[in-house]
Amino acid sequence: MRLKNYIPFLLALLLLWACSSDEQTNDTSTDDEVTIELPLEASVQLEVSYGADPLQRYDLYLPAGRTALTTKVIVLVHGGGWVSGDKEDMTPFIDLIQTELPQYAIVNLNYKLADLENPAFPNQFLDVKAALAQIKAQANELQIVPEFALIGTSAGAHLSLMMDYVYDDEDWVKMVCSIVGPTDFTDPFYSENPEYQILFDFLVDESAYAADTDYAVATSPVFQVNASSAPTIMFYGNEDPLVPISNGTNLEAALADASISHSFTIYDGGHGDDWSPENYENLQQQLVAYILEHLPVIP
Repeated sequence: MRLKNYIPFLLALLLLWACSSDEQTNDTSTDDEVTIELPLEASVQLEVSYGADPLQRYDLYLPAGRTALTTKVIVLVHGGGWVSGDKEDMTPFIDLIQTELPQYAIVNLNYKLADLENPAFPNQFLDVKAALAQIKAQANELQIVPEFALIGTSAGAHLSLMMDYVYDDEDWVKMVCSIVGPTDFTDPFYSENPEYQILFDFLVDESAYAADTDYAVATSPVFQVNASSAPTIMFYGNEDPLVPISNGTNLEAALADASISHSFTIYDGGHGDDWSPENYENLQQQLVAYILEHLPVIP
């Protein structure tokens, strides 16, 4: 009688075991499979819009193997006296970066050029910031780190310095390179020019500043250096007819007074177009080393 009492219980155990065995036999789980993600391929995006104006565009060069943890961004800002120039002028720097620093993303930037209806300051400073803000907002999609080095030539160097020293309130910029960039509009070289006031009337949007603003001071990087300014590397010519060497030495002194890491190199020659091949090679070597020091790629 006792055995009969156990039969239903034993049958239940057998059924449970059978169901368990079937589940294990039919299990198609892929828990042990490993999904291998291939490294991202290099990508180029041309004429990316960051504003309504046709000149608010940039070209974006994304390196192969980029990740949201390691790939930082170098931004190129062309010169042209705030009224001319184009991002194509910075092509040699794209070639340099892709050869010597292939792990970095590159942004080659255009901005609204100044005319009677569109003064340069502060609009061009804000254009640089808007482009960086868009890149930052898309960082995860692009698989980049939203940390930037700015490389500017002439007027583009001035915009880069002002972007960091005045408008970078979130510390996006980790280093700035100024190649023959104007830094001090109070310099007698500018202020004693008979067309000085006409130039400022053309370049400055007075409605964007307080009524009592000294525009020469407000738009001069040398007066905007502060404790939060990024490390700055500078290259100037000792016979530059457009940007006096005093603009370089004045900025070097301001950076030293603020204890900001900086490098200052003076070459024989003018506004860069007549520097020797040896000087250009030296500039490139210094610039690459400075980027690696202040915008390092951390594996």
